Amino acid sequence: MTVSQSRFFAHQPPERDRVPRKVSDALRIAAVDEERGDRPIARSINLLREASLLTDDGTTDPVRTARALMQVGAANLGAGRLLEGHINALHLIQRYGTEPQRQTVDRRISDGAFLGVWGADGNVPVTRDADKPLNGGKCFASGLGTVSHALVTVNSGPDVRLALIDVTDARRADPSAWNMLGMQATVSGTYDFTDMAEENVDWIGAPGDYLREPYFVGGVWRIAALQIGATTGLLDVAAAQLRAMDRMQAEAQQTRLMTVLMRAWAGMALTERAAQATSAEDVSSEDIVVTSIAARLFTEEVGLDAIRAVEQSIGLRHFEAGSETGRMARDLSVYLRQAARDAFLQRAAQTAVGANGRIRGVFG
Repeated sequence: MTVSQSRFFAHQPPERDRVPRKVSDALRIAAVDEERGDRPIARSINLLREASLLTDDGTTDPVRTARALMQVGAANLGAGRLLEGHINALHLIQRYGTEPQRQTVDRRISDGAFLGVWGADGNVPVTRDADKPLNGGKCFASGLGTVSHALVTVNSGPDVRLALIDVTDARRADPSAWNMLGMQATVSGTYDFTDMAEENVDWIGAPGDYLREPYFVGGVWRIAALQIGATTGLLDVAAAQLRAMDRMQAEAQQTRLMTVLMRAWAGMALTERAAQATSAEDVSSEDIVVTSIAARLFTEEVGLDAIRAVEQSIGLRHFEAGSETGRMARDLSVYLRQAARDAFLQRAAQTAVGANGRIRGVFG
């Protein structure tokens, strides 16, 4: 069974349809073999490259970028995760890099490079003292063997720096460190930067640039787009399976899925508004951040509701080894576990409902 484009996406004019249907179909079919390790996810990245998605840094038309991430997430969340990292890295380089650095990266992408952002420190954080080589490693590094150049956070705290580094040395990578039940296709793991010489490090921006708002937390609308895209993709496949089993006419099934779908549509709209706010001149930096947080947290909640609804609707078949909805739910449940959830919620609440709260936010 193939679904060319999720029927749960609202109608979009052709010029807004970033991901060609044949690409969405191919991504979804590939996801099965990618999880089993029978097909490298780099092939799906090549499909995104052929669709001209790897030159987008998310700033020219943020809403269009959000929709593209939703569509890719609906078809293949693993590939979508890597695409979001590439977009984020390109955005940071375009914003904080020098003109020669930007030109070099553009040329590399044209020649086949693929970017990522690796920020999670391993047991020994990545640090650099004076003129000494780098020390330490990263964990949860997505795209080992597919990402050619990673933006790596070096040191920590307010003076954290960004280093663009060639990460194609397989001897430094350890994909076996990724023992999660989902997102297997991303080939995530650890990468060791110990004793990496200075000449292999291209510093991007100044200390602290990485944390500047509204480009740090204010950019989590991209994660929200993937979350809600994967959610609608899961609902779509579940509904198709129920129709094939002649079980979709049951009122309980329709009610269960439609209840979640309405919230998913609301999540898509909120995510698009968060993306749009980043290019609006009349929206404050903190309102951009809060709206992105709201989109990120709301789409997480909808995703969890969707997983539960699909489990109830499909039943025991959902947990079979080869279940498509089972695979999609595993990937989504892992991806939903983004960092700092409670801190994000508190930060948003202080702005929206605190002493000087702005209840209407970007909708005011």
